[in-house]
Amino acid sequence: MNEPKMIAIEVAYALPDEQVILAVQVPAGTSVFDAAKQSGIEQRFAGLCVDDTPMGIFGKTVRKPKDEEIKAGQRIEIYRPLIIDPKQARANRAAKAAEAKKKD
Repeated sequence: MNEPKMIAIEVAYALPDEQVILAVQVPAGTSVFDAAKQSGIEQRFAGLCVDDTPMGIFGKTVRKPKDEEIKAGQRIEIYRPLIIDPKQARANRAAKAAEAKKKD
């Protein structure tokens, strides 16, 4: 019987104080979602569930991780929810800088 060809990929997840990149072997044809599940990353981080978590490959969001096939050498990145909208964060920094400039 023919064994499925295995490919090497990575699965990454990061918290502010901890990050992990797991090297994983998965069968060729595995979806991005299934590869993330098979990596065991959920067991490494309490509360992480990849079922509805946004994912990407090398910084580019994967819209349908259950449908997109992972390729050899790719790194799946599991994204945390944003704490604040990036536009609001920039506005806050600009306001803080303006306030500091007034004080000088």
